[in-house]
Amino acid sequence: MLKHILSLVLALGAAPFSHAVEIPDDYRINGFAVGCQAYSFNRFSVFEAIEKTAEAGGRIIEFYPGQKLTKEEPNLKWDHNASPEIIARVKEKLAKHKVKAANYGVVGIPKDEAAARKIFEFAKKMELYAVTTESADAIDTIEKMVKEFDVRVGFHQHAKRMKKGADGKMVVDESYKIWDPNYVVALVKDRDSRIGACADTGHWQTSGLKALDCIKILKGRIISSHLKERAALGAGQHDTIYGTGVSDTAAVLDELKAQGFKGNISIEYEYNWDHSVPDIAKCIDFVRNHGKKK
Repeated sequence: MLKHILSLVLALGAAPFSHAVEIPDDYRINGFAVGCQAYSFNRFSVFEAIEKTAEAGGRIIEFYPGQKLTKEEPNLKWDHNASPEIIARVKEKLAKHKVKAANYGVVGIPKDEAAARKIFEFAKKMELYAVTTESADAIDTIEKMVKEFDVRVGFHQHAKRMKKGADGKMVVDESYKIWDPNYVVALVKDRDSRIGACADTGHWQTSGLKALDCIKILKGRIISSHLKERAALGAGQHDTIYGTGVSDTAAVLDELKAQGFKGNISIEYEYNWDHSVPDIAKCIDFVRNHGKKK
């Protein structure tokens, strides 16, 4: 009988993995799953990034490929090729500090299905909410993996790129299009609903775009966010504490809530690199106190 059931499942094409992971309320602050992108601590190790996320009050962490595992093992790198033993060690460290791994990226997803499958198998092993990428050229493979593994994918945006035109003046490099939220909308609109955007509000602002406008453009397709505050629009600005710049982070949070956003908010704080925990803690406090009467 069991053999018959297994054969039936395979015949129906059922995926061999469980349903998509949701982020439990226990890992939310004021309704938002907020914590750190480990890249905020790229001068440190994965284990230290987990510790610093917990110290800042974060409840989730988004890993990126290539970070050293521990300060004692600088040559041991953390990515989707990690052994079962390394994965077990990271899970134990997360549990110790009561931090949930929610996302992984920005990682290149190849068109080759066998190579792409490694990333999605890793996401399942780590019980991730989503994976973050910029591999727009692999959209067909990504959609196939999303359906097979039931793992969400968010397309991340860096700032628009410039190059010298024929007349010697600087023009937008059209070979890099994913910086534009309208391009991301067009990329994902006819695809599986588990494919959308990782809304990097900081890079939008470097491109001269208002964060709230972009969030609205991507309504219904925001998987996750790298939420950043900037003092002004345009290039040359660094990250700062939520509520102290022009990003209107309060309005962004309101819009995300209105859209029914359930993904992770990763604070990717690319400033004050060696001593950023107090600043990040203030950002998390901003989220914690958002909408509450003083």
